[in-house]
Amino acid sequence: MTITSLAFLTPGNFADDDPYTGLEETLQLFEYGERLGYDGAWIRQRHLEHGVGSAAVFLAAAGQRTRRVELGTAVIPIGYESPFRLAEDLALADVLSRGRLQVGFSTGMPHAELLGDLVYDGDWRAFDLSYGRVARVVDNLRGDYLGGPDTVIESPGNTQRPRLQPHNPGLVDRIWYGGGSLRSARWAGESGLNLLSGNIVTGENTDDFTTAQSNLLAEYRRVQPAARVAVGRVVVPFDSADRAARARYRTYADSRHARTLAPQGPRRTLFAPDVVGTAEQILEQLTADPVVSAVSELRLELPYEFRREEYEQILHDVLHLVAPGLGWRPAQLEAAR
Repeated sequence: MTITSLAFLTPGNFADDDPYTGLEETLQLFEYGERLGYDGAWIRQRHLEHGVGSAAVFLAAAGQRTRRVELGTAVIPIGYESPFRLAEDLALADVLSRGRLQVGFSTGMPHAELLGDLVYDGDWRAFDLSYGRVARVVDNLRGDYLGGPDTVIESPGNTQRPRLQPHNPGLVDRIWYGGGSLRSARWAGESGLNLLSGNIVTGENTDDFTTAQSNLLAEYRRVQPAARVAVGRVVVPFDSADRAARARYRTYADSRHARTLAPQGPRRTLFAPDVVGTAEQILEQLTADPVVSAVSELRLELPYEFRREEYEQILHDVLHLVAPGLGWRPAQLEAAR
């Protein structure tokens, strides 16, 4: 096992009556993760919740507070988005961060019955909210010129051929898809996108999470052997936590254990167990995980509704006590070898 890229994904919590404090603490967590030496800091995009509703806006701010760390979002539900306008926002945030964005997408439109009529002027049920909409964002990011070869637009002091601006050709290679099924993994591979696979997958021909996720990764690699693959796990170490935090961590894991015992719902959703305990126990579980062993990029999925100091403790303990046992080394040390 050799993990070469270590990142974390945070929910970006805030209080209903004080959103600024929570968002500021999340930006500070990005700064803290960079100081520790993490390779990536990722934010969830969440709608109608106490979380970040626009990952592009948040990452533009994070880009001004950090200098080195990759800035990711997992994932943007494509059903809410205008493919061209979103591409403009992402391109702008990427340029401001000097090319550090990592953009993850998913299909669909959560809370569609509540938000569909607010997002779309027409009948949103008639729109493609699936893979084709993601592909349109990617195509826009390629920056092809609009109109014919003689089409130009005039602006003060400038005449130019029209295309998405600002144009950063490298961003299109940093697009990810959050795949939870064999079909989605296959589509991501065929489309040349990087693959995100977290602690939730669809049970297809198996009730075992590890088997299902291994099959998903194998299907992706069958059609796309070269692109990046990152696996997410909820990892919560006890080592430097106080007694109250340890009790809170155990309660959190216990509350989520039942869902891991059998497929859930009509889509047969399978959940990975949370990896909670001492660094020694966590290393034992992760090194025995055949999916983690098969990839080189690991993303820590931080729990919802924890406190800032608990997130910092988790990040500290994982980086110093767990990551070295997975073969990970800070980027600056690798560069010096």
